[in-house]
Amino acid sequence: MNQTLTILLESAVIGALIGFGASAGVARMFHAPKVQGMGAFRTLGELNACENDPVAHFSFGFGFFFNAWASAVGTGALTSDVDHRIVPHWAASLAMARNRDLAETLHNPRRMAFFGAGVGVVLVSVLNTTAASIPHSLQKVAADVLGPASEWLINPVMPIVFWMAAVDAGRRTGGWGTVLGGLAHVVMGNAVPGIVLGIVVGKALDDLGRTRVTRVLVGAVVALFAVSAVLRGVDLQLLHQMKVDAPGWLEEFHRATGTEPTD
Repeated sequence: MNQTLTILLESAVIGALIGFGASAGVARMFHAPKVQGMGAFRTLGELNACENDPVAHFSFGFGFFFNAWASAVGTGALTSDVDHRIVPHWAASLAMARNRDLAETLHNPRRMAFFGAGVGVVLVSVLNTTAASIPHSLQKVAADVLGPASEWLINPVMPIVFWMAAVDAGRRTGGWGTVLGGLAHVVMGNAVPGIVLGIVVGKALDDLGRTRVTRVLVGAVVALFAVSAVLRGVDLQLLHQMKVDAPGWLEEFHRATGTEPTD
């Protein structure tokens, strides 16, 4: 009983800090470059993809809840989905439940921090206390059952949902989402980050046109994929699969940086 109470109190403190910082940080990103944001770019894109619908925000976060719970039960660790996806989306859902004014809800760091702290307290407390109370024999069963289910949700269910949203947003956005989603699947193993970036680029081109801002955005995305591909050894792996001799300097670079393909 004392151990459970200790876990509950510690989880409440940690959850409040996580929720406060993550939710306030992502709200500040909507005010860049006037103020410095602290959130993740993927979180910003996923929040925009839900189109300010409280139900969509809650459903998106809930979709990653089981993956986070399976990780907490099976390994005793919280995944990045907790602070990058679940907390911000549930905080946004609560903030916009009765008020759809973005300036007062999703874009308001103080309001988002308040709701995020509350969500963090409940979420982290539930994850940690349930994980600690389950016997070790059942922890393995839960991990074996929920792990594959969460993997199916992350890939391919979520990429399909985001790709459909990109296509529905228009021809340009759908094209960018399809191309970048395919590249992300090859480079990162999951198409969702690329589709989200495609939505951002496509909507920016629709709204702003071919301006300096959009050209810089496209250049940054191209550089991101190029660097990610090199650091993951995708370039060398592609050459090997095509039965092409890789340059010596390229193989030496990957050996020096520890980015050689494993197979």
